[in-house]
Amino acid sequence: MATQVTAMEALQKELDRLNRTPGLSATVDKVDKIIEMLTSVKDQIIQSGMDTHVASMAITRTQNPIKSTFEKINDDLKGVTATQRKLGKMLDKHFPLKDLPSEHDAMADHEPLINRAISMHLLREGQFSVASTFIEETGDAVGFEHVNAVIEGQEQASMSDNYDDEAMDEDHEDENDDEDEDEDEVVSPLGVLATGSGFQQLQSLSSFQSHELEAKFSQMYTILQDIKSRNLLSAIEWARNNSVELEARGSNLEFELSRLQYVWLFKGPTVNGLPDDKFNGTAGALLYAQQNFWRFGNRYIGEIQQLANAQIYAPNLPKSPYWKIFSTETAFADVASSFTREFCSLLGLSAESPLHVAVTAGALALPLLIKYQQATRARGTEWTTTNELAFETPLPERMLYHSIFVCPVSKEQTTESNPPMMIPCGHVLAKETLQRLLKGTRFKCPYCPAEGLEKDARRIMI
Repeated sequence: MATQVTAMEALQKELDRLNRTPGLSATVDKVDKIIEMLTSVKDQIIQSGMDTHVASMAITRTQNPIKSTFEKINDDLKGVTATQRKLGKMLDKHFPLKDLPSEHDAMADHEPLINRAISMHLLREGQFSVASTFIEETGDAVGFEHVNAVIEGQEQASMSDNYDDEAMDEDHEDENDDEDEDEDEVVSPLGVLATGSGFQQLQSLSSFQSHELEAKFSQMYTILQDIKSRNLLSAIEWARNNSVELEARGSNLEFELSRLQYVWLFKGPTVNGLPDDKFNGTAGALLYAQQNFWRFGNRYIGEIQQLANAQIYAPNLPKSPYWKIFSTETAFADVASSFTREFCSLLGLSAESPLHVAVTAGALALPLLIKYQQATRARGTEWTTTNELAFETPLPERMLYHSIFVCPVSKEQTTESNPPMMIPCGHVLAKETLQRLLKGTRFKCPYCPAEGLEKDARRIMI
């Protein structure tokens, strides 16, 4: 550990030195200066009617300035290059390249799935043109027609109950019209998600490219851009259109958005930059609350009361008990994350890109795997179990998606083919262990006197 810390300190020093090195912005200015001089010489020659004497004089006058400027550019580049070279040598010294484990390529037979994961990642990141090109190219190469693009979700086109938002509509009528037009442009060619509680299977790569996902992620990025611009109207509209699904999930996204809209209006025109009229400021926030908070009364009455009570402290809000509620430093970033999570959930997708999670987890686990492989080779032994590792992979808590069950009798980790089974007495065994205990159709629990029948054992999901 001490060696690792020393290496990082050495790298930090080199990075600090690199940051102190003059950048190439001055070099770019010098290149622009050379271009200006050459352009000036060209114009002089053209204006003289291609006179050879004028051309010779103009070139002679600019020869030395151009040469000296080139020398300065080379000096700048040498300084930057030398610093970068030192940093590279430091990296090679403290973090030498090691051979990656190559005995077992677990994904060699799953190239279509890898390509699909890459396509999904590009779509999730909003790189629609890149995703389209990638899908077309890999589709011809790997025959994606046998790959099912899986999307789980429910119909999101149904409108929620009518709501009264006249004040907000009047204040931003033109803005809403533009947003509606943009949304129509994204969604209308592709339609909405098909209904159903199971999975929707798109049987070809072309449908994967041209249907629901691209349209939905386009809509998501349009709304996220609005949130980034401190405009919550499109996000609120989406949440209301999908209020039934969000309510079924126990989500509070719609209230979070409405509460932030109230806070943003409460800040007034000097902060939010909206028109200084009756729909802005404390009066506008109160009007917005009267028109919109009624739908949240049963579930969020306490939060609504706090927002309303803050009206009393409006002249001196920073010193009031409610100042934390009205802090917007991270509010828009937080609500954007919540929106992304809920949007992806309604599509049956995780909030984070699976490809990103897999690569991150692999990067965290790879050093231990390399170290283990080197140790086993030195001892002349090898791990023979291909479906599990010989050590626990240290991953952050956010990457632990499910627990692992080890059979208390066989000491084996359960798998899909050998799942955990709960027997009538409440103890849990691996399926293969249970089968070894059978005498006909009956068995005796190894941990208590209870007996049971094989048909009474139930598989459990952990």
